[in-house]
Amino acid sequence: MSFRKRNAVISSSNSSQSAAPRTDDAPIPGVRPSPVDGRPTTSTGTASLDSLFAGHAGLPLGTSLLIGEHGTTDFAGVLLRYYAAEGMVQGHQIHVLGLHDGWRHELPGLSTEDKKSSSKSEAPSDDKMKIAWRYESLASGGTPRDRNAIQRQANSGAGTSSVFCHSFDLTRRLSPTNVKGQMGFHPSMSIPGVPLPKGTLSPFKQFIKEVAYKLANSPPSWIHRVIIPGILSPTGYSSSSVRPEEVLQFLHALRALLRQYPTRLTAITTLPLSLYPRTTGLTRWMELLSDGVFELIPLQSSAIHVPPPSSGSDSKSDEHTQGLVKVHSLPIFHEKGGGSSEAYAAHGDLSFSLSRSKGLVIKPFYLPPVGEDQEEKNQPESSKGSMEF
Repeated sequence: MSFRKRNAVISSSNSSQSAAPRTDDAPIPGVRPSPVDGRPTTSTGTASLDSLFAGHAGLPLGTSLLIGEHGTTDFAGVLLRYYAAEGMVQGHQIHVLGLHDGWRHELPGLSTEDKKSSSKSEAPSDDKMKIAWRYESLASGGTPRDRNAIQRQANSGAGTSSVFCHSFDLTRRLSPTNVKGQMGFHPSMSIPGVPLPKGTLSPFKQFIKEVAYKLANSPPSWIHRVIIPGILSPTGYSSSSVRPEEVLQFLHALRALLRQYPTRLTAITTLPLSLYPRTTGLTRWMELLSDGVFELIPLQSSAIHVPPPSSGSDSKSDEHTQGLVKVHSLPIFHEKGGGSSEAYAAHGDLSFSLSRSKGLVIKPFYLPPVGEDQEEKNQPESSKGSMEF
């Protein structure tokens, strides 16, 4: 009768192979799984916009977003700057159509308040785990937890945690020390007066060809962002690019790239609705070829004619409603998916406001009570009268 230790581990070749670290499961900066179905998502740089995507808390990879804006304002351009700045900080590859190279210097910089809050939140977490570790069981319904397991989770979380959506300051510019990604600019029109040789591709087709080449020759862990500002605007596109066959073929090709690389590519396009309203057939086809469609309607009030927010502006004045937001379609909307039951995207009107520190914030729109403005105007007069003896 042979005796053998019960705690002895039998070595095998399979165990050595399974113990090898997997590099494919390494987290990608700026990408996290959706809380709804686990699909990879990335941030648009605007936290309130990320909360509108049917519970996915971000723009799902492999999808596109079309943002139409009325009037002559450029609130959609602000969203594109946040989208580009978030990609540059996360180390993504950005492809811009129709803008000059100086646009990279207009990206907003990281907010100092976000850095202070993140550094303060990391310090107390270690003290809590060391001093009051016995009380961690209260958060899990009273079930006891192992102290060593808690410390392992804290150490692993501190090493792998990364910011998904940064906060930016419009009065600052993105510092080169915070830039980790690359940005490429592609012309949307030829030089006036210079004839093109035969066989030259249109700006739309050339852009698709270059983006496809970058996707095919880059590592699988690289995330790419496509930015198309003010499509069909006469200031950035030639008359030949405005033809419906050119635009629709371009959107078809872009949609094919998004489906070919469903975990590596996202795109945001802006459209001036004052030139191409939603009642036209071309605009409707462009919306059908886009996964998500948002509409920005600036309010014609004195709030949108004030100068840009500065470092000394009042926080209350920055929170004035500057326009309305309409959600016509969402990139991912399925039987599990949020949006209609949890969020307010399908139940009420949405508004937006642009401030220095908070950026562009999308929130529910509520009308003030009747007579509230008059009471605020009459309040200083009543206070002055009460001081007289």
